[in-house]
Amino acid sequence: MAVNQELEKKDKVTCLHDKHVALGATMVSFGGFNMPLLYQNGGIAAEHCAVREHVGLFDVSHMGEVTVKGKDAERYVQHIFTNDIAGAPVGKIYYGMMCYENGGTVDDLLVYKMGENDFFLVINASNIDKDWAWMQQHAEGFDINLQNRSDYYGQIAVQGPESEDVMEHVLGLPCKELTFYTSKTIEAPTPNAQLSTVIISRTGYTGEDGFEVYGSHEFIRECWDKLIDAGVQPCGLGCRDTLRFEVGLPLYGDELSEDITPVMAGLTMFVKLDKVEFIGKEALAKQKEEGPAKKLVGIELFDKAIPRHGYTVLNIEGEPIGEVTTGYHTISTDKSVCMALVDATYAKLDTGVQIQIRKKVFPGKVVKKQFYNKSYKK
Repeated sequence: MAVNQELEKKDKVTCLHDKHVALGATMVSFGGFNMPLLYQNGGIAAEHCAVREHVGLFDVSHMGEVTVKGKDAERYVQHIFTNDIAGAPVGKIYYGMMCYENGGTVDDLLVYKMGENDFFLVINASNIDKDWAWMQQHAEGFDINLQNRSDYYGQIAVQGPESEDVMEHVLGLPCKELTFYTSKTIEAPTPNAQLSTVIISRTGYTGEDGFEVYGSHEFIRECWDKLIDAGVQPCGLGCRDTLRFEVGLPLYGDELSEDITPVMAGLTMFVKLDKVEFIGKEALAKQKEEGPAKKLVGIELFDKAIPRHGYTVLNIEGEPIGEVTTGYHTISTDKSVCMALVDATYAKLDTGVQIQIRKKVFPGKVVKKQFYNKSYKK
């Protein structure tokens, strides 16, 4: 994960920024926001293990939210989104991408079906301005009300095997009935006794069971305080990245980009080519049929060396064949692994490869991108 240690004055802050500072978090610049990297209580490994074994709390208020409402809301979302939401039941959530005409990725996102002709789109923080401009550009001819609500919503993620219990008994937010990738809306009181619309979903970015809660800044701040007071481990961007990486979840800018299509990234299950149309369909269909020139793979090294973003991948003859997108010595499995974009001819499992790390070359092999088994509640 690329983070800039030199904080920019132009960085935005979330509604929980002062809470992070009070807890002694190491703050970094990420996606245009000043965000916590880790907290001073054991660091990334401790936070990572808390989520895998118990429960952790993340501030994800930097994410963007866009609402799409109106007579043509479903038709519009179908037009810009690779997945198929036709006839979706209220409460269902879909993962997918927005793509350029050439198949390159604008962003990956979640689409929530909130009601009849009513959708809630969650986009990446670093892409909010770009995505919003893209959505507006392609809204012509659709009878919809499109609103960027990113500044209104705060958001927390409660992740880990104990997350359901914490949601129910610490926050008092009923959620047991929610299954994976479903949501519901409730009215909850804020500290000033006013009712606030709150969205609760059984989603997350860690590979563990968990929930995400969207609400007003006041409501989210109150939830944060309750969880911290109850002893829930606050978690920063550092372990958010190690957790998502271990289960093979992509990060925009690393495993997806304008130059990396969903087909190249191995995400074709979220690209429904049987839909009537969506932006980029023709290019993606052609790429799937012909096979992409490059593919995203997992690589395991036989040594303890750590492959980092941007390091060169070589074949066994020492010729460059690709580049590392994300790499770590995993906390959960104690292995040196990475995801890498390589020439498609080297993408077969167990293919021998090497990675150039500084002045040395380390051997390894192609493996599945999921380095740790997910623990979602179905």
